[in-house]
Amino acid sequence: MSDLQDIVTIDGPSGVGKSTISRRTAAALGFTYLDTGAMYRAVAWFLESEQVDVTDETAVQKSLESLEIELLPAADEMSDVGVRVAGKDVSREIRMPEMSMAASRVSALNVVRKRLTAMQQEIGRRGKIVAEGRDTGTVVFPDAAYKFYLDADPGERARRRVAQLREKGEVQDEAEVLAMILERDKNDSERELAPLAVAADAVVIDTTKISINEVGRAILDSIRKKKG
Repeated sequence: MSDLQDIVTIDGPSGVGKSTISRRTAAALGFTYLDTGAMYRAVAWFLESEQVDVTDETAVQKSLESLEIELLPAADEMSDVGVRVAGKDVSREIRMPEMSMAASRVSALNVVRKRLTAMQQEIGRRGKIVAEGRDTGTVVFPDAAYKFYLDADPGERARRRVAQLREKGEVQDEAEVLAMILERDKNDSERELAPLAVAADAVVIDTTKISINEVGRAILDSIRKKKG
């Protein structure tokens, strides 16, 4: 394990509890929480606000030259990481379901992924981070010492997402959210560049029928066992 980075990666599709688990794991270990998904959402918001044609990679690349993303600490383990783009707080805007779809589209662009992967790897250079995303264990931090992949039934993931939005005062139709989840799963898994996939050395946990607390305990137990 001496050649491995002191990093925890938690990957999986949307709605499996990655954010909550990643925050809790980071807090328990005293690590920094890195929400890579928020970074892709921020790029999607930025390109949309600048009215950049995402099918034109040259235009996207030029636009990214002026991109500034700042991740803000979450207020507590139940809150999302805050995000500023070019000084503007876009924390609320990037968490809308439609921005999830936009993030999926831009994450398939080589110029976007190359830029953000480099940023994420720089953040993780010193170790002691919990990285959440879809390719953190396979592409961003392939030498991470502790890798996990969370999964759950799509219907359960849609239910959780709707409940989460409702708590924030947003009303969404569960059938529509499920359709978006299935579409994003398909896009993320079938894209040529850094597709959603389980790392060969990752511990897979199905969260469909178990509580957040049980998932958290399983991850911490696995990390402590590997540490010896």
